[in-house]
Amino acid sequence: MADDMYIDESELTKLGKSFETYAYDLESYVKEFSSKTGSEQIHDGFGILTESEEVTSAYIELAEHMVTSLGNLQRHLDDIGAGMRENAKNTESADDAMADLFKGGGQ
Repeated sequence: MADDMYIDESELTKLGKSFETYAYDLESYVKEFSSKTGSEQIHDGFGILTESEEVTSAYIELAEHMVTSLGNLQRHLDDIGAGMRENAKNTESADDAMADLFKGGGQ
């Protein structure tokens, strides 16, 4: 037994825009985080003690990995949003084409 499925294009478009908004916000947060955790800022925070160099290097590496990972997440959210919006457009086009067929416009 097949289940019927209905896609509300306007709701899918709104959801896609939400993903894109979250992606944009995340990008802003990542830029802010990156500017506060650059190697110069980290060196200033830990000082120049020789025993702190290992901790400083580890913290810099961690911060760089976080920026990379969050940047990947941001791009993924943006892609999901764009895909949803594209799907909504395709669904609307298919619905319009189907309506034309029922009206006799496809002949």
